[in-house]
Amino acid sequence: MPMPMEYRQASRDFDSFMEDLRDTSMLTTTHQAYTMLQGVLQVFRRRLTVQQALCFADVLPPVLRAIFVSDWNVEEPIRAFASRQAMSREARELRPDHNFSTETAIADVASALRRHVDPAAFERVLASLPPAARAFWTP
Repeated sequence: MPMPMEYRQASRDFDSFMEDLRDTSMLTTTHQAYTMLQGVLQVFRRRLTVQQALCFADVLPPVLRAIFVSDWNVEEPIRAFASRQAMSREARELRPDHNFSTETAIADVASALRRHVDPAAFERVLASLPPAARAFWTP
């Protein structure tokens, strides 16, 4: 079997996503956007069971999938979904001295992410999650 195209061009697709996220959030660099992305993904992951998180990860492009599952403490208690403002604040707690996440971090990541995933697969996985998880990814 030939190498799947999503793996062959994973770096190029990730660079495209990061540039989109940088521009969407009006940050200066993709480095700033990366910390925001990582914080938002961790905030979301903390609110899912392992099974739900792995189903969600399956619809992400390869590099985003890797970021989503990296440094994951699966023993951490599942948190409840909170207001978008509170969860955005939580995303800004990741590396706070170097975190330039916007006040609209979750919406910014959601907007960019939706442009870089298979829309039907993304909606299918969201439909299998609780309503608060679906609302999280509404731009």
